Amino acid sequence: MKSGELLMYNSLSRQKEVFKPIQEGYVGMYVCGPTVYNDVHLGNCRTFISFDIIYRYLTYLGYQVRYVRNITDVGHLLDDGEDRMSKGARLDNLEPMEVAQKYTNGFHDIMRTFNTLSPGIEPRATGHILEQIEMVTEILKNGLAYEKNGSVYFDTVKYAEKTGEYGKLSGRVIDELLSETRDNLKNQDEKNHPSDFAIWMKASDEHIMKWNSPWSVGFPGWHLECSAMSTKYLGKKFDIHGGGNDLKFPHHENEIAQNVGACNCQPANYWLHTNMLLMNGKKMSKSDGNTISPQELFTGASEHVSKGYHPMVVRFFMLQSHYRSTNDLTDEGLQAAEKGFKRIMEAFKSVHSLHSDIENIAPLDQKIDEIIQGAFDDMNDDFNTPRVLARLFELVTFINSLKEGQIKMSEVSNDALEKIKSTLYTILFEIFGLKDESETNAGPVDGLMQLVIELRQLARTNKDWPTSDKIRDSLSDLNIQIKDGKEGSSWSYK
Repeated sequence: MKSGELLMYNSLSRQKEVFKPIQEGYVGMYVCGPTVYNDVHLGNCRTFISFDIIYRYLTYLGYQVRYVRNITDVGHLLDDGEDRMSKGARLDNLEPMEVAQKYTNGFHDIMRTFNTLSPGIEPRATGHILEQIEMVTEILKNGLAYEKNGSVYFDTVKYAEKTGEYGKLSGRVIDELLSETRDNLKNQDEKNHPSDFAIWMKASDEHIMKWNSPWSVGFPGWHLECSAMSTKYLGKKFDIHGGGNDLKFPHHENEIAQNVGACNCQPANYWLHTNMLLMNGKKMSKSDGNTISPQELFTGASEHVSKGYHPMVVRFFMLQSHYRSTNDLTDEGLQAAEKGFKRIMEAFKSVHSLHSDIENIAPLDQKIDEIIQGAFDDMNDDFNTPRVLARLFELVTFINSLKEGQIKMSEVSNDALEKIKSTLYTILFEIFGLKDESETNAGPVDGLMQLVIELRQLARTNKDWPTSDKIRDSLSDLNIQIKDGKEGSSWSYK
């Protein structure tokens, strides 16, 4: 394991805690995945990118991580009580599983575009109906649920009296929870208390997605799937449960209640929640026109952006805010992120052309070590990516100063240069999951550009200035910029 204590902010305790896994060297992490009835929302992308970085960093630290992220394809109801998947199937004249597969494929495409790693296990709610029925049976057996007309409801009042825990995660009082569960408008008069929520629902005759159970032909409540699947794949007690801040209540609050009701224990030791992605200072809203899809962001086909932005620029932009802070998406912010991203990638290329003949400790080595150690200290402080980026830009300034001769090569040892190269590679590509935009776009173009640069350099050596200038100007017309420095010439997209 790498050295240093890892601090995590635990939403349950509302404070940072030293991370101590249940099993040494192993981490069980469950993240609530998408509900696949429409295209993935950009705000959800932020959540999954954040947990991708957490997953990558835990792996970097040396943990064996079992990363589970579910697919919700049943039980997520609209306000009128209709299942979202069923409605999508009815409107598009498709089978519900066709709807689920269509949007699952789209979700996976977007995740690949953002270069997120796939989870180790990605279970679907519809593939775990038996496990959910078994969990309902256990909750009933423990006296924390009741059956009414074929539906089964979790008894929040009895649970609160028994444990005193309901509302602890979200900070809500049970008497205030009168109408806030997703299924509250359906069969409200059947409940013993308005805050009770369905863990099994009797299906109407026209309902498409339904299964046999001891209570009725019906379907599981939305909250039940994560309790059942996290227990199956990670055990009754595991390390990390994550999701967006909007899932604290009712989803995660009810998950805790279900797990305690069935297994008599709190499921996760650490609850992590990402904050909201805003746009132009406001919550994203289709009704207000204040929204943008990932594809619109990439292509620029939206009134909210002046141009399209590469997915790695968008990922870099998201790294500039802490996962627990709101992130305000603006065109100006994306332009600044694009400049910063290109600057750091160019510096990463430049440092590989630098070499020092100093084998012993040089005057600036200690300063470099402090910056590098500070970057990992910041990652250990609840995955503080904005502060890590600030440290990396200190290294960028140092690299550029060496390249331009403002700092002499005699002031840094070759060992320190190798540490800079290794640190930038590890953090940028392995932990932050970034890819070089020019390499992503170029493919074989990079090799062709090196040939063009060599031909231009030959023209300059022969003092054939018209040819040299023509190459430079022609490339500029193609939106390609040539930069000449002491260590040679390089290229990048403007």
